[in-house]
Parts: sequence; C-alpha cells; structure tokens
Amino acid sequence: MSYTPIPDGHLAAVVTYLEMLEPPARDPEARSSLQLTRVAKPTADQYRALFRKIGSPWLWFSRLVMDDAKLESIITDPAVELYEVAAVEAVVGMIELDFREGDQCELAFVGLVPGLTGQGHGRWLLAEAVRRAWREGVCRVHVHTCTLDHPAALSAYERAGFKAYKRGVERFPDPRLAGILPLDSAPQVPVLGTPTSAPAS
Repeated sequence: MSYTPIPDGHLAAVVTYLEMLEPPARDPEARSSLQLTRVAKPTADQYRALFRKIGSPWLWFSRLVMDDAKLESIITDPAVELYEVAAVEAVVGMIELDFREGDQCELAFVGLVPGLTGQGHGRWLLAEAVRRAWREGVCRVHVHTCTLDHPAALSAYERAGFKAYKRGVERFPDPRLAGILPLDSAPQVPVLGTPTSAPAS
C-alpha cells in the first residue's frame, strides 16, 4: 500500500464509471410525490442557480466555471435535456440527460437537495432518469460518480441496473478555496488551505 500526497488546497476523489447496455425492468417501488418538469430554454444564470442549489453539498462546480457561451452551447443543445424536480413550488432536484453521443445517453447530472435523501425520492428520480434515457436509437446509458458524492450514490446506480466498468482518480483545486462555492459547502469534506478569493454568493 502506498499514499500519494495531495497538495494543500486540492481535493482528490475516486471516480467510478458505470454503464447499462439494455433497459432494466421497471422498479415498482420507485414512487414519489415530487414532480419533474422539462426546462425548455434554460439561460446560463438559471442553470447555474439550479446547479448550485443541487450540487453545492457535493462540491459540483464544473458548470460554474464555464463562461456563458460555453455553458449555453451545452444546455441549449437540442440533444441535451434538463429537468427540474419540484416539491409543491420549491425546486429540489435536477436531471440532465446528454444525448450528444448519438446512440448513447449520459446521465450528466442527477441530484436532490440533501433534506430529501433517505425517503425514496432518489430511487424514483434515478428510475425516471433511466426511463427517459432509454429511447429509440439508444443502445447504451452511462454515468459516473465519485467518492465526494452522496455515500449511497454508487449502490443506488448499481441497484438501478448500472454496471461499473472503469475507475480513475480525479484531483482538482478545492472550489471553495477559489471562491466558486461557499466555504460552508459540503461540510463533510474538510477545507484544507487558504481562500484565494472572496467566497461565492
């Protein structure tokens, strides 16, 4: 066994890549009172607000550092579908499906606010994402998760029918120290280092 030092101010995560090569059987226990709504023409600011709300607890930041043009080229692409998850009138989750690979679909982002975990909503949300991903012409659905995500994420994907096929290690500057996310995001992951700019609002 060996240890690889991580530079001060950086984070590291083990990434697991998973795939599904045929539609799974429908999950009869995947039920929820939440509602899914397609966001037809999201703006960059609208998308970032949703992404930040759902992803900050898990240190999602990749879309927050894109400029407007690059972000909008993704989220307004006809082959990318964005859904909001709502409880009454509050937005509490998101799904982003990426069909830009032709005969494949990537579950780019699937998530709920932490307060809804452990109530069966995540199981329903993932089942809905998979159901929408499998459509005519799609022969592979894939996703990746990492050790910074919810602890139950990997087992949830496997229970939904995904099979792991590859692992990797990702290292990156802590987005909280760069001011991309607030310093109090993801309190389960210690902040080690000094902020280099003002915290994100």
